[in-house]
Amino acid sequence: MLFRANRAKSLADAIAPDGLEVRVLSSLSRGALAEFRLAPMATGRAVAHRTVEELWVFVSGKGRLWRKFGQEEEVSEVEAGVAVAIPAGTHFQLRSDSIEPLIAIAATMPPWPGEEEAYPVEGIWQARL
Repeated sequence: MLFRANRAKSLADAIAPDGLEVRVLSSLSRGALAEFRLAPMATGRAVAHRTVEELWVFVSGKGRLWRKFGQEEEVSEVEAGVAVAIPAGTHFQLRSDSIEPLIAIAATMPPWPGEEEAYPVEGIWQARL
């Protein structure tokens, strides 16, 4: 079916390599849209993507996002309304600092190709899932 209207499911479709819950919302040949959810006070694993780029907009919770690409490195405070870009090859890690889940809607370009796409990297926080 060409035109679909989807609603985020109550249960996750998958667990991403960084440990976040994934709820697939929609996809086309050149991109996909999903909800990513990190539990309250949790810290995801640090990863990087081989070919996929992502654009995230946070819709709930508060936390921090660490990103590093080459010599450029930054920790951004994230909460509802904050949008971030994660270019392919960027090392990144997400941390929830609130008692509610940290939730982002993300566009993935191209759509997620499979398990070999993400690889672990050294982050700045201890993962706590």
